[in-house]
Amino acid sequence: MGKARLAAARRQAPRAPLGGRGGAAKANPNPFEVKVNRQKFQILGRKTRHDVGLPGVARARAIRKRTQTLLKEYKERDKSNIFTDKRFGEYNSNISPEEKMMKRFALEQQRHHEKKSIYNLNEDEELTHYGQSLADIEKHNDIVDSDSDDEERGTLSAELTAAHFGGGVGLLPKKTSQQEGEEGAKPKSRKELIEELIAKSKQEKRERQAKREDALELTEKLDQDWKEIQTLLSHKTPKSEKQEKKEKPKPDAYDIMVRELGFEMKAQPSNRMKTEEELAKEEQERLRKLEAERLRRMLGKEEDESMKNPNHTSADDLNDGFVLDKDDRRLLSYKDGKMNIEEDVHKELSGKAGIQGSDEEGEGESDEEEAEGESGNPDSHSDLDSNAESEEESGKPPRAQGQTPGKRSRSDDQNTRKAARTELPYTFAAPESYEELRSALSGRSMEEQLLVVERIQKCNHPSLAVGNKEKLEKLFGFLLEYIGDLATNDPPDLKVIDKLVVQLYNLCQMFPESASNSIKFVLRDAMHEMEEMIETKGRAVFPGLDVLIYLKIAGMLFPTSDFRHPVVTPAFLCLSQLLTKCPVLSLQDVVKGLFVCCLFLEFVALSHRFVPEVINFLLGILYIATPNTQSQGSTLVHPFRALGKNSELLLVSEAEDVATWQRGSLPLRWASGPSSPTAAEATHARLSCLAVCLALLKRCVLMYGTLPSFHAIIRPFPALLTEHLTHCSHPHELQELFQSTLAEVESQKQLYRPLLCEKSKPVPLKLFTPRLVKVLEFGRKQGSSKEEQERKRLIHKHKREFKGAVREIRKDNQFLARMQLSEIMERDAERKRRVKHLFNSLATQEGEWKALKRKKFKK
Repeated sequence: MGKARLAAARRQAPRAPLGGRGGAAKANPNPFEVKVNRQKFQILGRKTRHDVGLPGVARARAIRKRTQTLLKEYKERDKSNIFTDKRFGEYNSNISPEEKMMKRFALEQQRHHEKKSIYNLNEDEELTHYGQSLADIEKHNDIVDSDSDDEERGTLSAELTAAHFGGGVGLLPKKTSQQEGEEGAKPKSRKELIEELIAKSKQEKRERQAKREDALELTEKLDQDWKEIQTLLSHKTPKSEKQEKKEKPKPDAYDIMVRELGFEMKAQPSNRMKTEEELAKEEQERLRKLEAERLRRMLGKEEDESMKNPNHTSADDLNDGFVLDKDDRRLLSYKDGKMNIEEDVHKELSGKAGIQGSDEEGEGESDEEEAEGESGNPDSHSDLDSNAESEEESGKPPRAQGQTPGKRSRSDDQNTRKAARTELPYTFAAPESYEELRSALSGRSMEEQLLVVERIQKCNHPSLAVGNKEKLEKLFGFLLEYIGDLATNDPPDLKVIDKLVVQLYNLCQMFPESASNSIKFVLRDAMHEMEEMIETKGRAVFPGLDVLIYLKIAGMLFPTSDFRHPVVTPAFLCLSQLLTKCPVLSLQDVVKGLFVCCLFLEFVALSHRFVPEVINFLLGILYIATPNTQSQGSTLVHPFRALGKNSELLLVSEAEDVATWQRGSLPLRWASGPSSPTAAEATHARLSCLAVCLALLKRCVLMYGTLPSFHAIIRPFPALLTEHLTHCSHPHELQELFQSTLAEVESQKQLYRPLLCEKSKPVPLKLFTPRLVKVLEFGRKQGSSKEEQERKRLIHKHKREFKGAVREIRKDNQFLARMQLSEIMERDAERKRRVKHLFNSLATQEGEWKALKRKKFKK
């Protein structure tokens, strides 16, 4: 029995497998769909999950879920099949039914009102036209009659309607018995009836017209009566009360500004501004014309009459060809109470007799000369001549006026030729060498030299020809050399140099590169000469005035505030070499050194760059102006010496010369070196040098007062200034300058704090205990607290969830894309099926029609 039951159980087991809980057991998965997640290491005690996965089953489950949720939402995306109860207060039990009904009725009325009156701006007011409502007029109840001009337009009488349109007997008014008897005796024709109707209508029209005229007359009369009464009723208030009642408000600043802007002149279009090339061309043409006229005057050629004396047409000229050659009108004069006529006649006769004795040609020419002398040639613009010319003409002797025209024209031609020869030419060719420029400028005044240089630039502008640029670049170098020659003259022509700097600036703006090369070449030569002199003689001397002027020009042509500049930086170095390597041996060296200090301060006026050479040189100037016995404690730096031949170069001892000194600017002629200055001149020059030194020291104090090390820099000066104040040989004005400079130095505040040692004991550094880190902690991040571990766990979980969400969104998009593609494929297949069915039906019809056609053809 037991074996039979086991066999039966074995046979029934595969047919109905049971699960562990009595349910149906799961089917064995396909081994090819099972994915085993292998582990690198086997760890004891760890529970593994997801060691075996079923990708196919998971994919099918996901597709089934998306089909039930996402696909359903996708298909119902544009459908709304939900009914929403939007009745007010339907599910609110706090509101009574009466309140619900009232609120619903109010909302419904508001909704209708909004729809009806969406374009109605004022619904309460009723719009009218001539007293009638527009709503009634829009109904078009009135019939317009164009023949009637009265107020009752559009109304037709019953008689007129019956006569014209056959309205019937019922429409006509009932007649009296007398009228019926008359009509029965003699009936009226249609024509008579129409005439009677016309007469009646005309009579009615005249009556209405009369009524209208009476109404107009009454209206006018009423208006006149009202005007008369209105004058009696009107009560005018006095002006004082009106002013008190109506005071005009004062305009504020805004109203005043608006009115001012309204009266301002508006911008008007102007002509186009000419370019630099056009201006240069016009200037060249003008100079050429002037030069041609000068050459013609120099050669004695005559002008054309049209060019010499242009015809002047008066505003009253009638252009009839009439010319008044001679004025025959007599002047009215009285003598002893009687008109003087005989004397005038005798004068005329004597004048005629004198004229007959001469030749006819001379007569005509003398008459023209007299006419010109008295009233002037009408073609010579005599009314536009200056007062000086009129005085010269009036001041001429009578013999000169009575000369023959031939002699006067010859003398005038000679004078014109002389004036043309001495006149400055208007066009100049660009000089090819320095000798050509010097020959063109030598022997001329300052104004003529400037005109020559200006005309050379205008006649050789770079825009006029190809090679003019190189010519003007050479002109810059030639002008520099010419300025150097002017500076070496005795005395130097500084006024011409000052004016020529303007032309140098214009050329520098046009050609900055060549100008910088020229300046650098001049400075390089000066420095080479200084180095050669140091090598040969062991010391250098201050250069001439030409090099100093070159340095001044470099600061005027190029920017001096740049940190580094290809021209100004070498000029800085040259100035510093002059103040450090050139010893002060004479009064000329003092003047040159002060001039270099002035240049230095001009260079650093914007950048406020500190120049120690200037401070040292000013200190040395103050030192050599005091006796050596009083200033033994001061230390000097080269090029000054504490003791020696020139250690008291600026010391003043003559009291008489000191009393005659007046403060003024130090002339540069001392730099060129006078041949033999007197003692008074030398004393005045020393005092002037001291005044300039103090002025420069003041500038340095104001410029460098903000430096932290200012007091350390200026420390030697107060002692020297106090020594000069104790020296009573200086004039009073110079002593005041010393006092003001000393006060300026002492008034500067100290901007830095000296270093001091700390009085408090230093605080020792904190000693931190070492942090103990657990070494063997499997599965955790080592070296962190619980809060940090929790934070890292949450970050890891968030990152994992974020990746999972991104993966699910990507799969959703792929699923929707497949659904959309399947819809497109279904639509295309349906369209192809319909097109195929249509073609089949058309082919069937075509075959039947052809068969029918063949059958008819056979018959």
